[in-house]
Amino acid sequence: MSALAEKADSPLKKKPPSWSDIWLKNTKPLKHVVFTMPLQSLSPKDLKSQTLIPTFANIDRTLLLSDELLLQILSKLPHLQRNPNSLVCKRWLNLQGRLIRSLKILDWDFLESGRLFTRFPNLTHVDLLNGCLLSPRDSGILLTHRLVSMQMGSGFCSNRKFLEEDLLPVEVVDKGLQALANGCPNLRRLVVINASELGLLTVAEECLTLQELELHKCNDNVLRGIAACENLQIVKLVANVDGLYSSSVTDIGLTILAQGCKRLVRLELSGCEGSFDGIKAIGQCCLMLEELTICDHKMDDGWLAGLSYCENLKTLKLLSCKRIDRSPGRDEYLGFCPALERLHLQKCQLRSKKSVRALFRVCEAVREIVIQDCWGLDNDMFRFASVCRRVKLLSLEGCSLLTTEGLEAVILSWQDLENLIVVSCKNINESGISPALATLFSILKEL
Repeated sequence: MSALAEKADSPLKKKPPSWSDIWLKNTKPLKHVVFTMPLQSLSPKDLKSQTLIPTFANIDRTLLLSDELLLQILSKLPHLQRNPNSLVCKRWLNLQGRLIRSLKILDWDFLESGRLFTRFPNLTHVDLLNGCLLSPRDSGILLTHRLVSMQMGSGFCSNRKFLEEDLLPVEVVDKGLQALANGCPNLRRLVVINASELGLLTVAEECLTLQELELHKCNDNVLRGIAACENLQIVKLVANVDGLYSSSVTDIGLTILAQGCKRLVRLELSGCEGSFDGIKAIGQCCLMLEELTICDHKMDDGWLAGLSYCENLKTLKLLSCKRIDRSPGRDEYLGFCPALERLHLQKCQLRSKKSVRALFRVCEAVREIVIQDCWGLDNDMFRFASVCRRVKLLSLEGCSLLTTEGLEAVILSWQDLENLIVVSCKNINESGISPALATLFSILKEL
């Protein structure tokens, strides 16, 4: 019996306590908890004073993060969510402004007062076009053009040039450019209208990283300021726009531009004048030029021959040109662009056989031809494209005068053709497809 008692009293064989024993033996602290819980729920004042972490819910946890870390977090969010985030607090508003790189200025006072640089200190792309317009902000009349969109009052006259009378004075624009140059030294892209040579010189001196410039209502004298921007790679010059404003860029301005901006890669000339000499100067000086766009030009006859001096040109675009070149000259003087790969014609009038023939002669090394909504392109005009023996892609859209027969006469001579795209050409249909053309279609990569 004693041995059994010893085994029963042994600590190794002792039964572990149950949860019910602990609950009954330790009632004092549990009673405290049970009684305090209803008291806190019944008295809101006591709840605020007796909570274990009384102010944790009211603490802004982002205050523990540095500005640099919070900027990295905000930069990862989608662009559509950034504007709502800026309404959280002033700190987030300021940080959001540091993330903005591109901005269109609508209020010129916002630029002159300096608030622009306080709110957005890291801007690299600035568009001043709409900010230079004196248009009513509350007007319901909107004038939209391919180049500009502006609000207008109800008392406008249909025979006047809208932007000519609604632009800020040149002195005011230059003053704004000076403020912009001082506030945004890392500026890379600028869009401005009605500036002068002095205003652009200020930008050239302060913004050494400026690479892209879009200049509206410019002339030869203004281009002297552009020539000081040595690192420019992309330039768009808009001299004249019918019904909006008028100015003049001649061979003098094109020569100044070519001699000053020798690192140009892309150049667009819209409404510009000039001739063979201006295009030749661009080709001889801008050896890195790869893309040239000519829109609604006013150039003299014979300018097409100047393209042969653009030895590294890869893309040539003609947009909204009422004429190509009425008197291009003899074939031996035309030459051709040896590195040209793409020819784009959009909304051009192809009514002169001499012009179209000379154009395809200059572009005979092209590999891609895109013709969209061009008037006058019939079978006779399109036959001149047969000189382009290296074409791999042909895209036709809105060429209503071109027939299946005219298309076949050209593309059967192109041994390298791989892609053919035909859109809204009503006279090109299946009924006129010959066996030879059907065989060609069967080996194309894209039809």
